[in-house]
Amino acid sequence: MRVSPSTALAATALFFALGGSAIAVNEAVKPQARCQPGAVRGYAAVNGDATKGIANFPDQFTSAKPLIGARFNCAGAAPQARRVNVGVYEVRFPGNASQVAMASASAAETTIGYIGNGVFRVSLWVPGRQDAVDTPFSVVAV
Repeated sequence: MRVSPSTALAATALFFALGGSAIAVNEAVKPQARCQPGAVRGYAAVNGDATKGIANFPDQFTSAKPLIGARFNCAGAAPQARRVNVGVYEVRFPGNASQVAMASASAAETTIGYIGNGVFRVSLWVPGRQDAVDTPFSVVAV
């Protein structure tokens, strides 16, 4: 089989195009330094005990599994959480200087506020009403 000049040129162009993309992706996708601005500095999935429910979450800070499932804190110490009141929780990222976080719950509307020293207060309520509700939620600190 004879290779035409146009086929050889197309194969060469494809080779350089793919090689250039690989170099570009390699340069663009580099891990971020821990605890740097713009990086995810921490996250915690506050689930509660599956056998007792999240309403039985302790009122003292804890990092016990399975109460807090998926977790990360760029400062190294485990994220902690506690229940303050019905539908009100505090999540602490020890040693983490982040002052901005987002909270989300599949079964509730959420608000989150920074208290200080790596602590965020999360409030949960029934969608469309102002009734506080205890339900699992997640927090991401940036």
